[in-house]
Amino acid sequence: MGTEKRDRQRENRAQRQAEAEMQRAAEQKAAAAKRLGYLATGALVVIAAVYFLFLRGDDENVSVGDDSGVVTDEIPADDLEELDELVEDESIDEPEDDGTLEEPDEEVAAPVDPSELFPPDGECPPADGSGERITQFDGPHPLCIDLDKTYTAEVVTNQGNFTIEFDTQRAPVTTNNFVTLARYRFYEGVNFHRVIEGFMIQGGDAVGTPAGTGGPGYQFADEPQGGEGPFYEVGSVAMANSGPNTNGSQFFVVTGASGETLPDQYTRFGTVTAGMETITAIEAAETDAGDAPVEPMTIESVTITES
Repeated sequence: MGTEKRDRQRENRAQRQAEAEMQRAAEQKAAAAKRLGYLATGALVVIAAVYFLFLRGDDENVSVGDDSGVVTDEIPADDLEELDELVEDESIDEPEDDGTLEEPDEEVAAPVDPSELFPPDGECPPADGSGERITQFDGPHPLCIDLDKTYTAEVVTNQGNFTIEFDTQRAPVTTNNFVTLARYRFYEGVNFHRVIEGFMIQGGDAVGTPAGTGGPGYQFADEPQGGEGPFYEVGSVAMANSGPNTNGSQFFVVTGASGETLPDQYTRFGTVTAGMETITAIEAAETDAGDAPVEPMTIESVTITES
């Protein structure tokens, strides 16, 4: 009897151990299933977020139907086989993170020094305009102005006066060009050779025959405004040209809506701040078939003020 009792006790212990093992296995499967449910739920949330943020578009009329992707507590049979493997090996390899983030290599462009835009050599005229009048040059002018100062031009015409305030920051090369030519007295006696009502008045050719075909003997690059238009308004002063980077001495003043709609192809370097009535008087001049005033509209002098 003692032997049978011990055999029964061993059988009972073995059965309890088997039941305990089954219970642990069931608990491990349940835990693994729960983790898989969390993962599935998280994946669906991410997919939904990506869809609504990037794929759905902006159509507010998209209807919302039955959701066939609802996460339930039921686990497919194929996933149960995966759970069995997870029970046997619960370790999951996590990516190694050393705590460092790789920063992309970015090349930061060094700011351009405006003084580098000018020829290094050359002469500048007397600042008071007392030098000899010159109308032809071998090349663009060196830096003859102080880029940290403000410049204005008092333009005297046979129809009255007007004042230009220059935008040195927007167009340093073009401002330097106009101021330097004015100090060389380049514009004295030069006519506005092209006048179109509601558009602009154009002048600045001291040598061309016919007027509008000449320049100072050199050309220089555009200084685009960039950004969104409109780029011009009534009173804007900009360079006339015959194509990209062909600036010389000719300029125009916008007088109406047609000039305000011009594209950013003409370097704007100043604004008429006083004397628009003079601009209007020149604009009203009678013109011939080539838009040239019948009676001369003449610049008598240009005086530059620095402040």
